[in-house]
Amino acid sequence: MHVQDLPRTRRALHGVAELVLAGPQYRLSGTIRLRPVSGGFATIAAPVLRIDCDTLVTGDGLRLPLRDVTFAGLAEAAGVRAGAPEGLYRGGSGVQPDEPVEVDPAAAEYIADCLAIGETALRHLDPELIPVLWPEHFDLGVTSDEVNYGVSLGNADIEEPYAYVGPWRPRPGGFWNMPFGAARPISELGGADAVTAFLEEGRRQAHDL
Repeated sequence: MHVQDLPRTRRALHGVAELVLAGPQYRLSGTIRLRPVSGGFATIAAPVLRIDCDTLVTGDGLRLPLRDVTFAGLAEAAGVRAGAPEGLYRGGSGVQPDEPVEVDPAAAEYIADCLAIGETALRHLDPELIPVLWPEHFDLGVTSDEVNYGVSLGNADIEEPYAYVGPWRPRPGGFWNMPFGAARPISELGGADAVTAFLEEGRRQAHDL
């Protein structure tokens, strides 16, 4: 998967996560938290919605392709109103409800694979913590002892999915290669074992003061 194939699909899936899943869930159930599932991600409360690669699946089993539709149209077909969670954060996907949804199946599958790798690694890092997919930054993460651990699906800093360790307070040393801490692309690390090892090394480095 070439990095240049990912940004459009990542932005579209970020928009779906924010406008079609998290926003309606916040208005109905009071939470923006999403969760990884096989093939993508899903709400944790009503409305029951999930992404299966390049398809939105409703609680009734309706399957809506993520193409040839706007975000508002997709939401309406799923029985919800498109819109980000109001009053909680600034920024987000930048996607507008009237924009077209453009998801490439191969890129969506790669993003889903990275989410699965991230969930496995985070649960190995600390089985007691539940990884959360946050719609603002579109990253899967946990926090322990004032250190954030997770997998971002890409952003302006690194355009492809990457694992990260972000101490609340800066740490010295060569391990820390980003302003927020440390990051490594999943394409360089490989599978869940390598991502787990990176996160564990980050934990050691963060607490080896």
